[in-house]
Amino acid sequence: MAIPANEHSQNHCTGTMTEKEYNDCVNLYADNVYRFILKNLRHEEDARDVVQTAFEKMWRNRNEVDAAKCKSYLFTVAYHQMIDHIRKVKRIQLKESFDEAVRTTHQPVNDLKKILNEALDRLNETQKSLVMLKDYEGYSYEEIGQIMNLNASQVKVYLHRARVQLKDYLVKMENVV
Repeated sequence: MAIPANEHSQNHCTGTMTEKEYNDCVNLYADNVYRFILKNLRHEEDARDVVQTAFEKMWRNRNEVDAAKCKSYLFTVAYHQMIDHIRKVKRIQLKESFDEAVRTTHQPVNDLKKILNEALDRLNETQKSLVMLKDYEGYSYEEIGQIMNLNASQVKVYLHRARVQLKDYLVKMENVV
């Protein structure tokens, strides 16, 4: 994902991301953004493609990217790439989720991680991303708002609703370990 050191940036304007700043951003945030996308997509190859595309877009747009805000920019681009990807394959995923839900409702489940993943999968894309960004990645409401193009109040309200849905699912008797 990083640009080789022998390729030199031609643009030295202030406010633009240098090659070194780009590579630093890759080194600092590649694992975090990949983990976030993978947790949502649950498919390694698709997650790698989404993250690679996000880094490519950041490189192409480096003249407009403030290096101090590269993390927010990167997560925003990756989030939108992920949403585009999800929309392309949504019908297949919905069918698979439905089939799995039908199978698992008739079996006792004693794996907390599996139960939590099933609960997360019941949320819509926005809710799941909010929970992942806040509770798994530790972003502030303001940072999440920037990434998802929402204001802080919307983030709080949507996140609260998502957590209520998670709680309702997790406390159902058939899901209790």
